[in-house]
Amino acid sequence: MLEPMETLAPTTRVEALPPWAAPVPLAARTEDAVKVYGKGGTEVRALDGVTVGLPAGRFTAIMGPSGSGKSTLMHCLAGLDTPSSGRVFLGDTDLGALSDGELTRVRRERIGFVFQAFNLLPTLDAYENITLPMALAGRKPNKEWVRTIVETVGLSDRLKHRPSELSGGQQQRVAVARALASCPAMIFADEPTGNLDSHTGGEILAFMRAAVDDLQQTIVMVTHDAVAASFADTVLFLEDGRIVDSMATPSPDRILDRMKQFGS
Repeated sequence: MLEPMETLAPTTRVEALPPWAAPVPLAARTEDAVKVYGKGGTEVRALDGVTVGLPAGRFTAIMGPSGSGKSTLMHCLAGLDTPSSGRVFLGDTDLGALSDGELTRVRRERIGFVFQAFNLLPTLDAYENITLPMALAGRKPNKEWVRTIVETVGLSDRLKHRPSELSGGQQQRVAVARALASCPAMIFADEPTGNLDSHTGGEILAFMRAAVDDLQQTIVMVTHDAVAASFADTVLFLEDGRIVDSMATPSPDRILDRMKQFGS
């Protein structure tokens, strides 16, 4: 059984973790993760030896140019993809050691997802969409917790509305609430504001920020948007499948300045 992070030898390599985050327990981590697609002349190394720790109770953004490996890293961390070599942990659980059934259970019970497409079921109302993961898992929702989530994302007067009766921003609020409702260990968000205007996107990001600050959730977001990334505690920058930099207390201007260095 893996020892707790605080008892690991000092030689353990965990890159791109800012100094202030070092004492914080890690919600997830990778160890020398490599992901290769194709073979021979068509081989693409999407991840090239990534070792990183993601602290619990924090908001982390992952950025990089197209093809840098940011989505691949998120998919491996979330158990949606498997590295070609190396290891991925959710807490102390080695995802690579799980059977398909166990991995499905981990994704269902310990991970929440928010995607660019809202992925709501059109025949269900907002409340039913929010509690759907728990219904599929055969669990009863914690009504007090769900009420807190609904109030946080401002959906109290929209719970009986179906997706077709909601604006795009309201639909994404439902998706965020769904990710939060089962109280997962981590939430992964893939370009969550990509289909929204800047004002509505800002509201969604503020809700996600509040989930971290007020509800002690852990969020990892892939984005290409410097403004979106500035809502995070830390930004990780990927290039050519490697983490090349990190930034604590990011601002849009600082992020844009860093992004301009890619390919230089």
